[in-house]
Amino acid sequence: RHREMKWISLIKHWDQVLERKTSKIKTQCQKGIPASLRAKCWPLLCGATHRKEKNKDLYKALELAPGQQSWIDVIKRDTDRQFPFHEMFQSKESHGQQGLLRVLKAYTEFQPEEGYCQAQGPVAAVLLMNMPLEEAFWCLVQISELYLPGYYSTLLEGVLFDAAILSSVLKRTCPAAHKHMESQGVEPLMFATDWLMCLYSRHLPFNTLLRVWDLFFCYGVRVLFQVAVVLVRRCLGEARQRKECEGQMETLEQLRAVRGRVQHEHADSFIQEVCSVPLSLDDLQKQTDKEFEKWRKERPGSTFDPRFRCHGYYMVWEKEREHEKEQNKKDKQSANLSVS
Repeated sequence: RHREMKWISLIKHWDQVLERKTSKIKTQCQKGIPASLRAKCWPLLCGATHRKEKNKDLYKALELAPGQQSWIDVIKRDTDRQFPFHEMFQSKESHGQQGLLRVLKAYTEFQPEEGYCQAQGPVAAVLLMNMPLEEAFWCLVQISELYLPGYYSTLLEGVLFDAAILSSVLKRTCPAAHKHMESQGVEPLMFATDWLMCLYSRHLPFNTLLRVWDLFFCYGVRVLFQVAVVLVRRCLGEARQRKECEGQMETLEQLRAVRGRVQHEHADSFIQEVCSVPLSLDDLQKQTDKEFEKWRKERPGSTFDPRFRCHGYYMVWEKEREHEKEQNKKDKQSANLSVS
């Protein structure tokens, strides 16, 4: 209850809190957002609230549009695969599956060139478990466009890029496990693609997952790398575990069975370990710049550029402020031209 009151106070004075660049939000996100307030806090943290206000009635229009039948058919095939044991998603007629269809179909209307990616299903499902449809839609948009650009596009460029980043992070933070994987020909793309694209929604106990998402909306993709480090340590951190994995298949099986290793762990201890993984924003930016140089040489025709993606709530807010200033400047110039 005490934590709930703190968050209510933050929500009431959101703009002022951001302007002061206070660390209060980070501290409270690490402690965990109360379940009763995630529907408010997640959209605020990722900028979905602001985007929804700037695009009033757009979601309704997207939802009412007929949509492309090919996308609708694919989405319908996937809706009953998302959390089938959760009461929201147990039948085709359930409000969970129907809501999932509406949100994902609206996204294909919003981004017709990108369309629907299967990994967006579990992400949207977790959002719908915590908030109404329109808020879930705008959170999905912010995740796909600002937090994880290129993750759900046809070429999956964001995932390919971040797999390379993750390899470097693992080499620095758990060298023994990384050396073992390298010797067995195991690369992050082989085991971590689903981790990253689904934001661990298929791999962590639900309470722990929600706490990880609290951090993700606060800090961005850095949290996904930190969680990956913790999971790799769980699977290959001990010499005994590495010795048991004599080949590539054994190593991959160990990594893919990670859910069983964290199933009964308390969320607080898991989050504490995630936050203790040494990966600062500066470290991540340096590694991103380094990998981007390689990316441009290897793929000269690619337009993908992850260097300016959002790393959490403050960058979302800064981008919005910069956009508004630029828009105001253009409006003034237009007004001056009209007067002239």
